[in-house]
Amino acid sequence: MKTVQISLNSIDKVKSFVNDITKFDFDFDLVSGRYVIDAKSIMGIFSLDLSKPIDLNIHANEGPLDTILETLKPYMI
Repeated sequence: MKTVQISLNSIDKVKSFVNDITKFDFDFDLVSGRYVIDAKSIMGIFSLDLSKPIDLNIHANEGPLDTILETLKPYMI
C-alpha cells in the first residue's frame, strides 16, 4: 500500500479524478480525519471536506504503482 496526499478542490477535479482511477482494477481509499471513503465513489468524495488535502491510500502492487502515480500527478500535492 502507498499513501499520497492529493487535493480535490473543484467539482471538475473530482470528476476527472474518479474517471482516472476507475481505469485501474485496484482499491483506492480517501482518508480525511476519521472518515475513510472509497475513492471511486463520487458521492463519497463530496461528503468530505475538500478544502483541505486528503490522504489517498493506493492498494496496488509495485509494478502498476508507477503508472498509477503518473496518472495521479495532477492531483498530488
